[in-house]
Formats: sequence, C-alpha cells, structure tokens
Amino acid sequence: MEKVEKIQCIGEPTEPTNIVILGAGGDLTKRKLIPALVKMLRCGLLHPECKIIGVLKGRTREIWLNALHQGVLDYAPELEMQDQQWEEFSTLFEMIDGDLQDDQTYSDLAQALEPLNGHTHAIFYCAVPPRWYTTIASGLHKQGLADETEGFRRVIIEKPFGMDLQSAKKLNHELMQLLNESQIYRIDHYLGKESVQNLLVYRFTNSILEPLWNRNFIDHIQISAAESIGIEYRANYYEKSGALRDMIQSHLMQVMTLVAMEPPVEFTADAVRDEKIKVLRAVRPFDPEDIDQQAVAAQYGAGQLNDKAVSAYVAEEGVSPDSVTETFAGVRFHIDNWRWQGVPFILWTGKRLPKRVSEIMIRFKKPPFNLFDTHATAPMANSLVFRVHPDEGIALRMNAKMPGLTTDIQRMVMRAPYAENGDDVSDAYEVLLHDVLTGDATLFSRADEVEESWAIIEPIMEAWKGRISVDRYRSGDWEVPGMQALFEGCVGGWHKPS
Repeated sequence: MEKVEKIQCIGEPTEPTNIVILGAGGDLTKRKLIPALVKMLRCGLLHPECKIIGVLKGRTREIWLNALHQGVLDYAPELEMQDQQWEEFSTLFEMIDGDLQDDQTYSDLAQALEPLNGHTHAIFYCAVPPRWYTTIASGLHKQGLADETEGFRRVIIEKPFGMDLQSAKKLNHELMQLLNESQIYRIDHYLGKESVQNLLVYRFTNSILEPLWNRNFIDHIQISAAESIGIEYRANYYEKSGALRDMIQSHLMQVMTLVAMEPPVEFTADAVRDEKIKVLRAVRPFDPEDIDQQAVAAQYGAGQLNDKAVSAYVAEEGVSPDSVTETFAGVRFHIDNWRWQGVPFILWTGKRLPKRVSEIMIRFKKPPFNLFDTHATAPMANSLVFRVHPDEGIALRMNAKMPGLTTDIQRMVMRAPYAENGDDVSDAYEVLLHDVLTGDATLFSRADEVEESWAIIEPIMEAWKGRISVDRYRSGDWEVPGMQALFEGCVGGWHKPS
C-alpha cells in the first residue's frame, strides 16, 4: 500500500462516530466536507473507526463515490489523493438511497448506525437547503435517532437560519420541539477560520491589549469581507438574500461580538456565548429616519477585474434585469455599554471588489499633539489589523522616524503571520467538524444570538424592502457610493484592504 505522509495536527482526538451527511450528493459535500474529513483522518483528528454515511437519492454507490473522489481532486489538489488512497478511504463509506421526506429513509438510517467502541455516537450534517431542516429533525425524532441513551447525537445546520426575525423564531421553535438546544450546531464557517479564533487568544492572553481595548483609546473598528468574485451559481439564493443577510447578519456580526465581548468567566461554550449575547443586546436600535446615514447598499455594475471585462449583477444568469438586490452592504453599529460607548463598529462586505480580503481593523485615536516637525508629515493613527484571509496574521501599523537628519514621520508595519507555512492553517470545516465531534459548541451560534441579530437589522431590511433603485459601483473598483459618508467622524476614514 502506498504510504501517505502524515500531516501534523494539534487537537483533541475524537471518538469513533457515525458521521451522517444528509444531502450527500451536493456541492457542499464534495467541495468542503469530504476534503476536510480526508485531512482530519490523515492527521489523527478523525478516528480511523469512524463510519461515513451518505443519504442521497437517485445514484448508485459507484457513481456517488466517483463524484466524491473527483471533488477531492478538483477542490483539494493539495491532498494529492491517489486512486489507491481513495480506495482505502472509501471503505469508511456507506450510502443510503432515500428521500428525506420518507420515513423509510430514517428507518434505514437507524439500521445503518453502528455501535463503535461501545457507543453509537452520531452526528447528522444537514447539507441541504434550510427548508429541509425541520423535515430532517422530525424524521430523526420519529425514529428515535435524536435519543442520546446509546451515545451523543448532534445535528449540524448551515446558514441562513431564517431570512428574518419571524422565520428565525419559527425555525428555532420547530427544531427545539424535536431536539435539545445542546444538540443543535448552527455552523458558521467564518468563525472556524484560524484568525477569527485567534482573536480571542490575542485579546485574553496578552496583557498589553486589555488596557487599550476600550473607548478611551480606540476611535473605531472596521470588520470587512471583500470578494472579487460575483454571485457565481447562487442567483436563486442571492436574489432573496443580498449582502446584508448573506454576510453582515451572520458572519460579520458574529465577529463583532468576539471583538467587543467582555472576558468570559471560563472558556466554555455557554460562558462565551453568554458574553456574545450581551454585546448584541447592547447594540443601539436603528431609527428608521437615520438608516440612510447608518447603512449603505450598492450593486456591482460592469467593469474590469484582473484585466478581464466582467458583467453587471443584473446581467448575471438567473438575475432579474431590474433587480435592486444589494451586492455591497455597509452598516455603522454603536454598542451602548461602558466599554464601547461612542466607538463606531463599521461592518461592510461586497462582491466584485478589486481583491478577496477579509480583515478586522482596530483603529486607535490620533496622538493628542504633534510634538515633532509641524511642517512635515503629521503622525497617523495607529491600527491593529487581524487578517482573516488571505495571509492570516496580524499587522501593527505605527509611526517611526524617517532615516536621516530629520524628524519627519513614516508609517512602519510590524507583521506577524499565524503560520510560516500556509499549509499549517486548518480549513474552517476541519476546525468546526472537529468541534462537533468533541462537543465544543463555542464557535456555533445559539438560538438567542440568531434571533437577536435578526432583530437588530430588521429596521434596515424594512427600510430597503420597498426601494425601486439602488446605487451602483463599478466591478473591480473601490469607489462605492456612500461609503465615505458612512465613516464621517472616523479617524482615517474607510480603510480599503491592501
């Protein structure tokens, strides 16, 4: 047998578990889940006696496994998965051909679960659209598959968790009639990124930061997620969602809570999430009359990106030619508590921007007085940047003297990458699957967090619902209407990631 180089991983070993993927014939499974499981197995984070059960309809086992193998080759070429290695890995698989609305599917699933090392542990990954979540939970409940007498049972669902406050409450109510909250893992792959997790470690293990982490020293905070791609094949979803729902309500507001939260009493899931919900409850409600000054919506038009002409959003396949869906959204939040009073948190995201880059930027206040040459360059405000993607790490921007017989100021950047080799940075799905297997829900949203975040942005959604037009920005360009005004009063203005 061909030897596979073992990848070094650091993490708690997992118990043998039945890993059930419902909707195992879809894109998410072949693009993300299977590559993550392969890497976890290679580095010892997935127990070799685990069993992977795929539930799908209308395919033979051979066709399904071939599609998964091709997915690993296409989307995770760094794994260098050879045919012989795949054959060995595929012995872990079992397939159930069934309809998710059919009780027989769940009966077959109950028969397929195996006792492993004395327990019948199982996780159920819902790799399907959200409309199926309650159906799946009901099917599991009817067959007793949510009962934890013989081992843990955990259900993973992907965002969106509702499309507004009412639908989020309805989904939470339906799920909690069938499952315990402790069994529901609302996955947000953004929170699985190394740099987002490292934010808590940097905050709470470095004593030099805590005295500065407040309104006395910080002018404002920017949390951003810029993408260079368009909507690709997601027109059907994106037309209903838009950038506000797709990114700000979920990913970026979750990151905001990690930046703004108080130190938890202990590093456990509920202790961390208790502090996060306090942040959300302290967010200042939006006054409908002020939303035009506190939120920006725009849509990409045609333009140039990487020297190639790209089409406008309204010219994308599946998009209405008169669509007013925003592909760029920026929102200015205020957190009314002792630590953050008067410090704007500006969250923004957009598609078809010049580059793909995500950052958390803490911009400090300017020095109160320019002590040096008043005719030369004035010192700029310091900033601490957590780079989420790419080139994960942190950068501290400071002022320093220019070389020579002068006291003129220049900008100096101190960089600290998270890993010397990018391969050492775990993929978000590896991190989050491992957390589910070990029962660590710290990076997963709780029901009250989901509902509170929807309640916060509901006034913005209401204000935008009846619009008949939307501002446009050129693809491949940072000039987005309204963004400079959104940063009014903020030292340094809008930081466009480089």
